[in-house]
Amino acid sequence: MTPEQALSTSQLIVAVCLFIVAAIALVGGALQFTVGQPDTSPRLDNVHRFMAGVYFSTGLIALWAALTIRQQGFLVYLLALGVLLAGIGRLVSISKVGLPKPMAVWLGYLIPELVLPFVIAIAHGWSG
Repeated sequence: MTPEQALSTSQLIVAVCLFIVAAIALVGGALQFTVGQPDTSPRLDNVHRFMAGVYFSTGLIALWAALTIRQQGFLVYLLALGVLLAGIGRLVSISKVGLPKPMAVWLGYLIPELVLPFVIAIAHGWSG
């Protein structure tokens, strides 16, 4: 790889963050698609598996964006916004029905969803 082919530090940060988002969404989407929403109504299970498919596809988009980071512009900001909105959705759920157990696991999901979007957006702004 020649120096002009190397990613800038900010592009590398964005790519790594997008790889993390992709891994979470691909694994989480596949798991939720398979498991569904046990012990619930058919309607809620149907919606849950549908959203798992959306989650998984978002992982594919994040993976593609990370692999092609030099060509990406506004898509990176949209992906960051999606992750932030997901985290806000968790916060709303926590405020309405409480923090699921084990608490550490759910906080482990929530914290990156609230932090990574800002890291992605700031680093992407520096790379452009």
